[in-house]
This record gives sequence, structure tokens and C-alpha cells, in this order.
Amino acid sequence: MKIEIINYIKEAVRYRLVQASGSDEEVNFPEFDFAKDNSEFSKFVIENKLQIFEILILLLSILPHVSPGFLTNILSEYFPNGSDFPEFGGVKGTNYRGIIPTGETALYIVADDNFMARNFAIKAFDESHIFHKKSILSLGSAPEGEPKISGKLLLDNEYIELFVYGSISKPKLSQDFPAELLETSMEWGDLVLQKKTLNEVNNVLVWMEHNNTLLTDFNMEGKINPGYKVMFFGAPGVGKTLTASLMGKHTKKDVYRIDLSLVISKYIGETEKNLSQLFNKAKNKDWILFFDEADAIFGKRTGVRDAHDKYANQEVSFLLQRIESHSGLVILASNYRSNIDKAFTRRFQSIIEFENPGVDERRELWGKYIPKAFMSKALDLHRIAEEYEVTGASIVNIVQYACLTALANKEDTLSNATLIQAIQREFIKEGRMV
Repeated sequence: MKIEIINYIKEAVRYRLVQASGSDEEVNFPEFDFAKDNSEFSKFVIENKLQIFEILILLLSILPHVSPGFLTNILSEYFPNGSDFPEFGGVKGTNYRGIIPTGETALYIVADDNFMARNFAIKAFDESHIFHKKSILSLGSAPEGEPKISGKLLLDNEYIELFVYGSISKPKLSQDFPAELLETSMEWGDLVLQKKTLNEVNNVLVWMEHNNTLLTDFNMEGKINPGYKVMFFGAPGVGKTLTASLMGKHTKKDVYRIDLSLVISKYIGETEKNLSQLFNKAKNKDWILFFDEADAIFGKRTGVRDAHDKYANQEVSFLLQRIESHSGLVILASNYRSNIDKAFTRRFQSIIEFENPGVDERRELWGKYIPKAFMSKALDLHRIAEEYEVTGASIVNIVQYACLTALANKEDTLSNATLIQAIQREFIKEGRMV
């Protein structure tokens, strides 16, 4: 963050404290032309058409991260005798030794004791405000019996990174964030699926491209459900995860795979907490959420026999509620459609079957995965595609082993014999008849 912007909020605080302390120091309210600045903070201000009071509140929330001792030092400067100044607000942290600004601090800097101005500025903490809608800034919880406005100004960590350091790092898989970013080096043209499957996947892409236009330009918001829920089902290795990854890459959206083992907790209430943290993070991020092996939580339910069953059903209901209200794309994947409770499937806009690749698809997959340097005219990929039923994931394993074998044997290209030997090895590994 530029020093000029930091100085802007510092001067705004100084201006207000000079008035409160009765100092004869001449300080004018600062000015800064955000439209002429190219920092990420200024870009955000201009893009979202923020007003002065909103800018000041945001900058106050950033101040402890860029100038930890400023608020403590400036209060000491104008109130050297340690005079209590409740109008300024602020609290001490557990480890942080400076003053953390609160909602009271924000209202004081923005409006002083102007009642009408304070009532206007306090709207920055409403649920209808952009700060809440985009999960940018919020008020921390105040102790019971104390004014809500005395809660800390809490700026989302991603916006701290953006405004202070100029970029946002991707969240990492952890207990607090039970999801991992799916990435692939492959491109959309590398995806090989049966035609009817690919057509259904393309229908989802149509929604991703045109849904916002439908909602905003044709007054459909509120008339149709937000977001899009789709189920992928098919045997392991047929491309469900790869398709989700490529859909994100193709549309320039991050895809996060939910680790249900981290989400589901044996402690009552913890599952809902874990899910809330995840969906709150995903809200307004335009992420694709991918629930792999979804039957672990959406499997067929049994009758309620004990308290454990009761809370398990509550967890599923809570997850369904969050999925239905999510405004983006949610993909649930399962090996078998029959594993998913029918009560859940009716909530999907699309259910897509990923079948094992046919002869044509297998021929294309062999051609894509075998490196050109290992190709030869003697290699009969069409016959191999006809005779050996394998999935895309199996083909990757087979090609890797076959190429390593060729290199070990000092062979320049793959032979039918080497490739078939690798296929037979893969069959044995899978417990199939050779």
C-alpha cells in the first residue's frame, strides 16, 4: 500500500483528535485523488464507487496492519495524561499490543458527534452493504451487554493481502479450510468424453456464461434459484475430476475440491461450523465447489435409531441448505448414481453420466497420451483400442509404464508388444482377467 494512502488516513485521524483535544494546531481534512492512483486499494475504491466515509472505515481497518503503533502514539500525543476518551473506542488485542479500531472508532473519525452523519455511516455495517455482501469487512462480536458497534473492525484476510501487498494468495487445505484448489496442465481440447456426456457438460458451461445476463437483464432474479447444482456419476477414472478442473480453467474460475473427511466431525455442531466457514469463504468468490465421493454424506439415509443418526441427518440438511443458497456452480461426484438418495437428486439442475470410453474415445486417448517421440507406424492403436477396454486414468498409467519400459530397453519407440504388456500389468493391478 502506498505511503500516501496511509498518510491520508493518519491525517484524517489527526484532524479529528485535534478538534477533540482543543489543540490550536491547524490541521485540514486530507485530500487524495484515488482516481489518479493505480494501487489495488484505489482501484477497488473506484470500481465500487465508495464514498469518503466508506474509504475511511476501510483504511481504519487496515491501519493496524501497516502502522501498528500509530493509534496508541497519536492518542498519547493529544491526551498525554492518559485521559479516558470513550468516544474514540478501540480495544487491545491478545497478542497485538496496539489499539485495534472498533465500529466506535470508525463512527468517531467519520462523523464525530454529528448524529445524522453517524446514522448514515453506520449503514456500512448493514447486511445490505457491499462490505457484508462481498465478505469484505464486518464488526466482531461485542461482549454480552455491550453495544454492537464496539466490536472490532474485521477486514477479510484476502483483502488485507490485496490492499497491503497487492495480491491475494490462494487459500490452502487445512482444518479451517477443508478444500484444495484443483489445477491441471491440460487444456479443454484435451478432454475426451462420450458425445452425450460432453454435450451435457457444455450445457453447464452455457449456464456459467449466460446466467448473470439472464438474471440481471431479463429480471429473473428472485424467480429462479441461485447457482447451479450438477451431479457427475461414473466409475473411477472416467474423467469426473478432470472435467471439473478443466471447466474451471476454461472459464477462468478456481475449482475447490471439498475434503469431506475434514468437514464431517464427530462433535455435534462442528460439521455445521466447518461447512459455514467454507461457504462463507466461497461466497462472492465465483468459485466452483467440487464434492468428490459425495455419497459419503449424501448416501441413502436410514431411519433415525439414535442421537447420532439424528445429528447426521441435520448435518446433511444443513449442507443441502448451503448448497441450494450458493450462487455459483456446485458439482457433486459419485461412482454410482444409485448411491445418492433420490430425495437429493431432485435438487440438481443436471445429472451427467460419465460412461467408460468407447472404441473411438480410447483411440483418441491413446493418441493424446502417448508422446509423439514414442509413436511409430507399427503401433496399431486402433486394434488396441478395440480389444482392450480401459479408462482414461488407466491409459495414463499404462503409457507411463510402457514408455519407461521402452527407455529401459533402449528402444526409440513403443511397440505393440510393449504396450500390450503394460495393459496386462494394469489389468492384473485392477484384479481383471488378462
